[in-house]
This record gives sequence, C-alpha cells and structure tokens, in this order.
Amino acid sequence: MNPGPASPRAATASAAPEAASTASSRAVQRRSMFASICGQLLEWYEWSAYAVFAPFIAVALFNSQNQVSALLATFGVFAIGFLFRPLGGIVFGRIADRRGRRFVLVTTMLMMAAASVMIGLLPTYETIGIGASILVLLARVVQGFAHGGESATANSYIAEIAPARKRGLWGSFVFMTIFGGAFLAFVVGGLITGALPEADVQAWGWRIPFLLGAVLAVVALWLRVGMVESQVFKDEGDGAPRAGDGQDGPAAGASDAGTSKPILAPDGLGAGAFSAQALKPLSTPLSIVLIFFLVSGVAASNYTWTSYVSTYAVTQEGMDPSGAYWSLVAALLVGLAALPFWGAVSDRVGRRPVLFAFAGGVIVTQFPLMAFIDERPWTLFAATSIALFVLAAGAALLASVMAETFPTAARTANIGLAYSLATAVFGGTTPYVNQLAVAVEAPWASNLFIVFAAALALWAAWRLPERRGIDLTVVR
Repeated sequence: MNPGPASPRAATASAAPEAASTASSRAVQRRSMFASICGQLLEWYEWSAYAVFAPFIAVALFNSQNQVSALLATFGVFAIGFLFRPLGGIVFGRIADRRGRRFVLVTTMLMMAAASVMIGLLPTYETIGIGASILVLLARVVQGFAHGGESATANSYIAEIAPARKRGLWGSFVFMTIFGGAFLAFVVGGLITGALPEADVQAWGWRIPFLLGAVLAVVALWLRVGMVESQVFKDEGDGAPRAGDGQDGPAAGASDAGTSKPILAPDGLGAGAFSAQALKPLSTPLSIVLIFFLVSGVAASNYTWTSYVSTYAVTQEGMDPSGAYWSLVAALLVGLAALPFWGAVSDRVGRRPVLFAFAGGVIVTQFPLMAFIDERPWTLFAATSIALFVLAAGAALLASVMAETFPTAARTANIGLAYSLATAVFGGTTPYVNQLAVAVEAPWASNLFIVFAAALALWAAWRLPERRGIDLTVVR
C-alpha cells in the first residue's frame, strides 16, 4: 500500500528546522561581518591617528638637527607604510587563499595592535637618540605590511559571506571603515588638543590615541576569534558541490545527468541568467590591470578629498584651521551615509552603471569643486560633501566588484596585489602631487591628475563584465 501525500502539519514540521538553520546561519554571517568591520575600523583609526598627530610625533621622535633622523622623518616614515602595503597584500593574500580568511584577519589585527602599542610607548629622541626614529619607522613597516593584508582579506571575506543579492551593500561597509577610521582619528585628535595644553599634548598627550587603539584592539580581536570561515573558501578547498554563495537564491552551476544548467541570478535580482559575456573568464593579467585602474581612480580622489583638501584650504585659501577641520569632519559624515546608498543601488541596477556614475562624476566635477573653495569653511564643506558623495559610488563597489572578478583560489592574493599597488601608487602619491602642483603655481595639474585617474577607472568599468550577484564559486 502506497503511502499518501504528506500532511500539511508534517510538511510544516520538516520545514521548521530548515528555516531555523537558515536564520541561524544568517545570524552568524552578520556577527562575522560585524567583527570584521569593527577590526578594520580600528585598524584605519590607528593608521589615520599617525597622520593626525604627525607634528607632535616629529618633535618627540625625530631631530631636525640630525641629518639621518631628519631624512627618516621626511622620506621614510610617511611613505614607508604605503611601500609595504603591496608586499603585505601579496604575502597575506596568498596565506588567506591557503589557510583561510579568518586566520589572516586575526593575525593582522594582532600585528596592528602591537605596532600601535609600540608607537604609544616609544622613548623620545631626547632619551635614546636616533633609536627612537628607527623604532617608529619599524612600527610603521609592521603597520603597512599588516594593513596590506588586512585590506585585501577583508574585501574578500565580506564579499564572500554576504548574501549574493546584498553583496554590494555589505561590501560598502568595507570602505565605510576607511572614512570611519579617519573620522574617529580626527575626533580623538580634536578632543585631545582641545582638552590639553599644547605642551601636555607634546609631552604625553600624543600617545593617548595609540594606547587607546591598543585597548580597543583587544575587544576587536575577541570578536574576530569568533568569526566563521567563508563558506565560499571552504567549498573551494574541499571540492564540495557548488551552492549559491549568498544563501538567498537558487544554486548556481548545478548539473543534471551531466548537463550544465544556466547560472542563475539570485532571487530578487530580476534576471534569469547571466550573459555569456559576463561568464566569460578574464585572463588574470587583464583582471589585475582592470582592478588596478579602478582602485586608482578611487584612491586618487579619496586621498585628495580626505587628506589633502583641508591643507589646501588653509595654506592656499587662508581658511581658519579649526573651520577647515570641522568642515572636513562634517563632510565625512556625508560620505559615510553615501556608501551604503550606492552599494544598495548597485544591487538593484548593476555594478557598471554606478561605476560609470562615479568615474564620469569625478571627471565632470573635479575642477569646479576645487575652484569653489575659498576662505569660508562652508565652501570646503559643500565641495567636499559633493566630492565624497560622487567618490562613494566607486568606493562602495570595490569589494563586490573585486570578488566578482577574481576566482576564489586566488581571489585574496590578486586583490592584495592590485588593490595595494594602486593605493600605493595613486593614493600615497596624490597629496604630494597636489602640493607639488601648487608649489610650481600650476594647481590645474593636480586636478588633471585626478581626472586622469578617473578616466582609467572609467575604461576599467567599461571593460569589466556585469556580474552583479553572481555565485562566487563559478567565477573563473
């Protein structure tokens, strides 16, 4: 006697554990994402704190009367972090692709915290001489090396654990930590310099942000130890059947009796299958070049409007330093709000239209926005807010686009190379290019440099296939 159809009560009972398991899995993903973001926010805070307190550090740990120390201060320390970021990205990227994303994120957190403690406790130049200069240089080497690995791995990890149909939104949180870290460093700097006399800041106050960062690192490390490994990475390593990486849509790359089915877009994306052009593998060299150009456009604009523009307003337009400082802090809030907005937009309309909006927007607005700034602080706030809103369209998409471009087995290593190298070449040099252009009385040249970088990003966006929400396990 054949059994009858299952009763509704039985079907409901069998579906309940599956629903509970799915909800639990998503909760773990969200906690892991939160842990990764907290750690990266802290690392960007520590990275930015050095720049905020650089004048006090220079007096405490260097001696302009000593030629060797002065050389270290001028050419070494400020650039050394950027020089070691590509190396860190490559080395830790390979480790992440072999041992896992979680392992690297915990390791880089430890390295950044140790370097922060080292800077905060260093004896002064007056106490140990040039040894102070060498030790702070060593600390920045460690920070730069760790930061390169952190950035590459975080971009891979967040994109891999994100639901496929929300990958753009989740990925935008990675760049939010960059704006957020700078924001926190500026706020801490303002509080310390406002609460303490300048003599006390010089004597010991400049150490506070580094020691504070080290204490907070303990909390971030505790959170990161509890992170789960990326399922996409685990599937790549154990040869498991490829399921939809976002847990929100149908499995991709499934087969029936040896016949491959179309690779479907996750539910809610409004597309039945990806085009043949989107699924066509890109060569590794071309992929690296395209991501390098895309990141270059973001980095050049980012370091102009978050690191250099306030210096320009003060030194060239005669703006009050306090007004310039708080104008930039307020504008950073606009940029922070814009990042998840553009990430969510890309999940609905695709990556390429948003990338076109970013690159085209920078090309059109760079010259007039810089020309708009004068001695009034509100002009700096207005120009920078618009610039950061446009910049956010490209910055928000970096994690998702990079993950959708590179295969899992080499994703973090390739991101580490392209991302860190572009940041070093176009990010680290941009403030110097801007200042050099002003020094030779050709400020238009610095704007042209930014426009050129945006043009490279525009070409990259045109060449990159549209892979919004694709199953990351089928990217080749």
